Amino acid sequence: MSALPGVWRMSCLLKKKYLSNPRFRFLRSVASLTTRTFSRGPVSLQGKAPDMSEGNAHLLMSNVRNRLREIVGASTNWRDHQQALADRLSLANQLAGSQDELPVRRMKDSYIEAHLPLGTDPTLREKYLNYLKGVRFGRILEDLDSLAVLICYSHTHNKTLQRSPLSIVTALVDKIDMRKQIIHPDCDIKFTGHVTWVGKTSIEAKMHMSQYHGGAYTPVLDATFVMVARDPENKRAAFVNPLKPEGIEEEKLFYQGEINKTRRIELSTASLLKVAPTAEERKVVHSLFLNTLDSKTVSFRSRVLPPNSVWMEDAKVKGLEICHPQERNIFNRIFGGFLMRKAYELGWANACVYGGCRPNLVAVDDILFRKPVEIGSLLLLSSQVCYTEGKYIQVRVHTEVLDPLTRQHNTTNVFHFTFVTDKDVPNIVPQSYGESMLYLDGKRHFNQTLES
Repeated sequence: MSALPGVWRMSCLLKKKYLSNPRFRFLRSVASLTTRTFSRGPVSLQGKAPDMSEGNAHLLMSNVRNRLREIVGASTNWRDHQQALADRLSLANQLAGSQDELPVRRMKDSYIEAHLPLGTDPTLREKYLNYLKGVRFGRILEDLDSLAVLICYSHTHNKTLQRSPLSIVTALVDKIDMRKQIIHPDCDIKFTGHVTWVGKTSIEAKMHMSQYHGGAYTPVLDATFVMVARDPENKRAAFVNPLKPEGIEEEKLFYQGEINKTRRIELSTASLLKVAPTAEERKVVHSLFLNTLDSKTVSFRSRVLPPNSVWMEDAKVKGLEICHPQERNIFNRIFGGFLMRKAYELGWANACVYGGCRPNLVAVDDILFRKPVEIGSLLLLSSQVCYTEGKYIQVRVHTEVLDPLTRQHNTTNVFHFTFVTDKDVPNIVPQSYGESMLYLDGKRHFNQTLES
């Protein structure tokens, strides 16, 4: 590990400033007490849903990835898995030459309902339980990612083929909106979803998660994922079946998919990495600069932190993951859901330390998968509080892979999370121009979340 740059050696888990922060020490002691208290008492089983009783045939979330392996011919054994993927190269001649060659699908053709029996299966519950008597949302992100892939394979299913020649992977998470902040660890969960929009090589899938509590299912979240189809080698784009909406409601969903695509293009075009901030945004940056000037020195270089504020430089948490084969997906690369879980947990920890209390997730916005992460990679994660407003904290998590031999860094993902706390949080204040751009980008994502 000595070959890593100094900044990563010093902050693989948490920055020293956070470790010495009294708020962090308080939270750590509370976490320990909560864990001990919760481990003593039994978990109520009142969340058992009637449709999860024995004898009812339904798809369990634990079986989703097994079904995906069957669809593409992947193996659960590491050595066999590599050979199975090599055998997929012969499937390239089964790909369609154009979208017109593929049969039209309906939305109901891809509809899937999957169950997560947390109230029924105590052993499974342990995997999802967090120390705050809730559910690890990172695990839910993993389930959503797997389910989205299975939904898209259901849309492209060809009964005449034993294995699918398509490699369907996650391109981006367009939006995850929380409709309920509390997810009970002892109540059964149901996922439903289907394809809502299709391009030539891309597919949009919408999913809904509900939980059985108080005698009925209540909505927990709505999620929109965009997947792309590739050839068996996962190198070139491949055509997918067209989609024909039926009825007014389905036409609305399909039209919304078109709007989402247009919005993503517009946001990419207006990115602060490509164009200058707007006139209004420039005023915001200048106002922040004026608020930090030292009135005693009247100097551009002398900066003073305003009351109830934190420099952006001091609101970072970083981590490192060694990507082992255990976390691979069906295409022999690191599972996208695993990346989302790690990014979310790092972002949550940052928001928790920054706000001094437990934050609740409001939305996940615009997760872009730029490059796949290979097995054996050193994955560097950097979490940054980039915008605050009242009780809200906007966190950006940037992930990149590091080649320890060449020391080259390549960005793989960028994640955006919006959290809310039960009290007002300090204002985040940028110092450099780059930090000001992060601030404006966070503000854009936050405003978009509020609008939706």
